[in-house]
Amino acid sequence: MRAFRLAYDGRPFYGFQRQPSVPTVEGALFDALRELSILPPEADKPTGYAAAGRTDAGVSAVAQTVAFECPEWLSPRALNSELPATIRAWASADVGDDFHATHDAARREYVYHLYAPEEVGDDGPTPDGRTLDDRSTIDDDRAADAVAALSGRHDFHNLTPDDTGTERDITASIDRDGDVLALTVAAGGFPRHFVRRFVAVVQAVASGTKSLAWIERLLGDEAVDPRPPTASPEPLVLSAVEYSGVDFERDQQAAASGVDAFGERALDAFVGYRVTASIADRLAESSPAGFRDEPEDKL
Repeated sequence: MRAFRLAYDGRPFYGFQRQPSVPTVEGALFDALRELSILPPEADKPTGYAAAGRTDAGVSAVAQTVAFECPEWLSPRALNSELPATIRAWASADVGDDFHATHDAARREYVYHLYAPEEVGDDGPTPDGRTLDDRSTIDDDRAADAVAALSGRHDFHNLTPDDTGTERDITASIDRDGDVLALTVAAGGFPRHFVRRFVAVVQAVASGTKSLAWIERLLGDEAVDPRPPTASPEPLVLSAVEYSGVDFERDQQAAASGVDAFGERALDAFVGYRVTASIADRLAESSPAGFRDEPEDKL
C-alpha cells in the first residue's frame, strides 16, 4: 500500500467524491490510474482505496491524502503524467496493508481565506465586483472573541446537518494578511459543512451583525432556527492531514510541477480579476468617456 499527498484547485470540480457525469477530483484520479493500467476498466476503485476526506464542490486542498495498492514504480511524478494540471501529487509514503486514509487520520486542518477589509474606502471594486461600501467591515477583536468562543470541546449540532458525531474538540486561530483574514480550524474530524458555518458565524459576529450571545445559543442544547448559513466554498483549503507514524517523502520534481501549475492558475486568476475590475470601474463612472447617454434609436 502507498499513500499519496494531492494538491488541487477545487474550483473546476464538483467536489472530491466521484459522481456520474460531472468532473470530480476522485474521478480524475481514477481516470489517471486507468491510463496507467493500475485500475482495470471493470474495477470500481483501486484495492484498499480510501481518502482522508470528501471536500465539497469548489473547495481546494494542499494535503488531501489517498492510499491504495499499486506497483512500486508509481511515484507522484508518474501519477502527475496522467493527472490534469489542476491536480498534482507531490509526496508519497509506504504504509501497511491495514492503513486507512480516512480512519487513521489523527488531525485535519482547514484554512479559510476570508476577504475582510478592516476599513471602508474608495479603492475601487472588490474581487467579486462590489465596492467596499457594499461590504461589511470586519473588527479583528470581535473576530478573535468569536473564534475563542467556538474553540474547545462543544456539541456543534447547530453548525451541521448531521444528527450524530456533532461533538468535537476544535482548535482555531486567525491571522490577518492585508485585507484577508485567514481562519485556521483543526480537529480530528469534522461534521458536514462545519468549517464553512464556523466561518459564517465568525464573520457575522466580527461584522457586528450578530453578538457573542448568539454563539452561546448555537452551542446550547436547543436547536437554533435558522441555522447559520454556509460560507462560500472557494476560499476554503484542506491544508493538513496528519497520521501517526507515517513519514511522507516529498517528490521534488512533482512538487515543482505543482508550483508551476498553480502559479499559472494564480496568474490567470489575477489577470481575470484585473479585467473584471476594470469593467466594473468603467460601468461605475457617471459619464464614461467616449459614450453618450442617448436612446439606442438615436445612435
